[in-house]
Amino acid sequence: MIVEVNVPVFAESITEGTLLSWHKKVGESVARDEVLVDIETDKVVLEVPAPQAGVLVEIIVQDGETVATQQLLAKIDTEAQAAAVSASQVSAPAAQTATAPASHTQAGVAMPAAAKLAAEKGVDVGSVQGSGRGGRVLKEDVQNASAAPKAAVAVPAGVRPEQRVPMSRLRARVAERLLQSQAENAILTTFNEVNMKPVMDLRAKYKEKFEKEHGVRLGFMSFFVKAAVAALKKYPVVNASVDGSDIVYHGYFDIGIAIGSPRGLVVPILRDADQMSIADIEKAIMEYATKAKDGKIAIEDLTGGTFSITNGGTFGSMMSTPIINPPQSAILGMHATKERAVVENGQVVVRPMMYLALSYDHRIIDGREAVLTLVTIKELLEDPARLLLDL
Repeated sequence: MIVEVNVPVFAESITEGTLLSWHKKVGESVARDEVLVDIETDKVVLEVPAPQAGVLVEIIVQDGETVATQQLLAKIDTEAQAAAVSASQVSAPAAQTATAPASHTQAGVAMPAAAKLAAEKGVDVGSVQGSGRGGRVLKEDVQNASAAPKAAVAVPAGVRPEQRVPMSRLRARVAERLLQSQAENAILTTFNEVNMKPVMDLRAKYKEKFEKEHGVRLGFMSFFVKAAVAALKKYPVVNASVDGSDIVYHGYFDIGIAIGSPRGLVVPILRDADQMSIADIEKAIMEYATKAKDGKIAIEDLTGGTFSITNGGTFGSMMSTPIINPPQSAILGMHATKERAVVENGQVVVRPMMYLALSYDHRIIDGREAVLTLVTIKELLEDPARLLLDL
C-alpha cells in the first residue's frame, strides 16, 4: 500500500516553510515515526516523521524548495522491501534524487542540493565537514567551504570577495519583528547599575549543594527572573501590552528569555514565572537552551510572553539598548559584570558591577514607572534575601 508523507499543519501565523534536508533516500527502508525530513518555518524547525514503516519510493519536493501546509512531500510503500525497489518504481523526481551525487565522506553523505552546488563551484565534497544529521553535508556547508578558498586567492589579486547567502526564515522573521517594534513602539531606554556581589556570594556559597540537590547549575538568570517578576507585580503597566486603543493588563507573568541558537535568536517563554522556584527556572532555561541548540524549539515554546530578559553580557557587552519584543511593552537587558571602583559609605571600594537597561514603550509606560521598575530590580538583586522572603 502506498502511504503519503505530507507537510504537517502549520500554526495559524505560519503560511509556508522551506524543506531543509531529507534524511532518507529513495529505495531506503524507513521505520514508523522515523524522522524523514526537516522543514524550517519562520519560528521553528519541524521534523516530519514517517507515518508508516516501509520503503521510501518517491520524493516529490527537493531540498531548499518552499512548501505549504499539508503539501505532499513523498510516498512510502508499506509492502515493499528495500532491496526490491526497482528503478521503474521511482518517478523522475525521485530518480533524480537517488542518482544525484551522494558523495560518501568521512563526515557522512552530501545531500542532493549540496552535491549539486559542490559540482557547480568545484568544491571537493570529501573535504567538507557536514553539519546535518548524521554528519550529512548540507548546502550551507558547501557555501561556507566555497567561500574560504576564494577569499584566500582573491586577496593577493586585489579582488574584494563577497558572499551572498539568503536569510533563513527565522532570521527574516526576527528582522521583520524588530522593524515592526521600532516602527510601532515609542521606545525609550533607562539605565542603572547593580552591585552583583551579594548574588555572586550567595551563588558561590550554595552552587554545589544546589546542583547536587536539583541536578542543574545555579546561574544568575533565575535571580533576574525573580527580581523582574517582583518589580512587575509592583508596577503592572510594565507587564501590560497595547491592543489598538486599549491597554491590556496581564494578571500572569510569562517571561521570555532570549537564547542564541545556530539558526538565530529565539525567545522561549517561562509560563507563570511567579509560581516557579529558582530551581524550576534554571531547569526550564537549561531545557530551552538544549532544545534551541538541537533545533527542537516548538512553536508553543515561543508563543506569548508579557516581558522579556536578554543577556548581552554573555558575549561581553557592556551597554546596549534592547529592542522590545512585540506585543510586549518592555524588555530588560543584562550586561557583562566588571569590577569597578564605586563609593560606599564615603569609601572607594572595588565591586563587581553590571549595567542594566530597561527599554519600554513610552506610549503606556511613563518614565516614573520605568525608572522605579529598574530600581526595584536593582535593590532586590543587591539584597537577594528579599527575593526568598517576598519582601
